[in-house]
Amino acid sequence: MTSFTVETNLTDLSHQNWPQIVSLLIALALCTLIGLERELRQKSAGLRTHTLVGLGAALFMLVSKYGFGDVVDGAGVVLDPSRVAAQIVSGVGFIGGGLIFVHRSTVRGITTAAVVWVSAAVGTACGAGLWLLGAAVTAAHFLVVFGYPRVLRLLTRRVPTAAQLRLTYLDGRGVLRRVLALATRQGFAVDEVHTSREPGRAEPPERAVVELSLHIRGSGDINELAMGLAEAEGVLRVHVGEDDG
Repeated sequence: MTSFTVETNLTDLSHQNWPQIVSLLIALALCTLIGLERELRQKSAGLRTHTLVGLGAALFMLVSKYGFGDVVDGAGVVLDPSRVAAQIVSGVGFIGGGLIFVHRSTVRGITTAAVVWVSAAVGTACGAGLWLLGAAVTAAHFLVVFGYPRVLRLLTRRVPTAAQLRLTYLDGRGVLRRVLALATRQGFAVDEVHTSREPGRAEPPERAVVELSLHIRGSGDINELAMGLAEAEGVLRVHVGEDDG
């Protein structure tokens, strides 16, 4: 077995240079743009989170490429820088998983988790010296978050959405009136309404549970409507089903 000794010289700057600093600054700038978009939309992960994730990914990649020169030089050691990139991908998954949560049967935070993942990819690309690719992905991010919703609205405007909504809410709080008003404001027409009291033991009037079934049709965003209904006072559960017709 071959043994070797590694001596670290803190004043040796042979493996550090200005292009590496430029790579970090480019990662900082690009991920700041991505994080600013999230911050302005008041998402759970905003400017600081996306900037730090991208900057950290860039530094990890630079350390992987240049940080072990004193070990490799003259020691016959072969390193694989791509391993660090693979670990960045899996490590950022923990951050993204923490941003996704379920609120009253509605899943939220998936897009923000995906954007954090993209920020890490942009930072990794900049750290690898592929800043042009990182800039292209940053531009693609803005195309997706700003352009795609408009295209989707244009497409769905011509094809009305039909769905079955099932809600469970507390009676006597004006929930039905608010549900119908919200559906109308978001561009839906209510075709059918069915209500029934949830079977079980007798409850006081203020705790009576009602099951509501709505057949709606329109050009709005059904998921946005479901999230709005889930946050309404007195609503316990919201479920979106397929159109039976």
